[in-house]
Amino acid sequence: MEISAAGRLEVRITTADVGKRVSVRSLIEHGPPGEKFTDTVGVLTSWDHGVLRITRKDGESVRIAESALVAGKVVPSAPARRRGPAASYEELARVSARAWRPVESERLGEWELRAAKAFTRRANSVLPLGDPGVPLDEALTAVRGWYGARGLPAYVQTATGAQGTQELLCAELEARGWVREVTAELWVGPLAPVADLGGEPSEVVLSREADEAWLARYRRKGVSEVALRVLSGGPSVWFATVPGDDADVPAAIGRCVVDGRWAGFAAVEVDPARRRQGLATTVMAALARRALDEGASAAWLQVEEDNAGARALYAHMGFAAHHAYHHYRAPEGEGAP
Repeated sequence: MEISAAGRLEVRITTADVGKRVSVRSLIEHGPPGEKFTDTVGVLTSWDHGVLRITRKDGESVRIAESALVAGKVVPSAPARRRGPAASYEELARVSARAWRPVESERLGEWELRAAKAFTRRANSVLPLGDPGVPLDEALTAVRGWYGARGLPAYVQTATGAQGTQELLCAELEARGWVREVTAELWVGPLAPVADLGGEPSEVVLSREADEAWLARYRRKGVSEVALRVLSGGPSVWFATVPGDDADVPAAIGRCVVDGRWAGFAAVEVDPARRRQGLATTVMAALARRALDEGASAAWLQVEEDNAGARALYAHMGFAAHHAYHHYRAPEGEGAP
């Protein structure tokens, strides 16, 4: 907090700081006994009619009455990363998008509208990396029309928590009634340590295609031709399989997309009866070795907030959160932007 020469806390932010990352202290109106203040760090996304809105790195929007402010200051746009490969949000957004390609896409300025007949939100949402080229309300109306013509709900994928992420866009969507349905995180880490983990490489079968056995273990049942196109899309795609006791259903599977220096991991799944035997690590290690052979040096993956087991495993493997990403769904009803 900012402290004056006289030792008093001071508010050193104004409405002109909207869009900047700030740290504020405010009074708690109905807090536990003995607790008078709370601290909030995030992007100042609005300051209207005596109310501040600050978006935290996890995407949560906090409203604070101007009258409750005790101290505040502008802070660096993003905290320094302590470990893992350095990367901008935009670089990772583009890499992860290339690893999960839709079957149809269209440009709206610098936004990409993506569709894949409802197979995953990632392949059926707008990736807004830049200016749509028209005012926001007009852009959102166009988005709703494009997805509506395909019989799909309109989603916009946004990110928070790193330099260059989209806290302001999140606030604009929420102000227009768009609902945040899903939040997950993108984690990054060095690739070589992953390759050094796991069991014998001979346990894992690597292939360029997802065969029937691989798909039998994949948790999204009833995989369609569209889903297969999404799964197989990407610069250099590898599928891993650990055979199980049942010849038709593997004990474990995984997917990796190699794209320049990056290796992206997904669909790492293990037979529930074989969990805690190191099979997920074995699968990722085998895929990491192949990615190293293709020249990759860094790794990324996506994990949901409530998947405690996966988060513990990935942290042990050297991964750490880079940013959070969210899917906002358009409000229902005619005329909503």
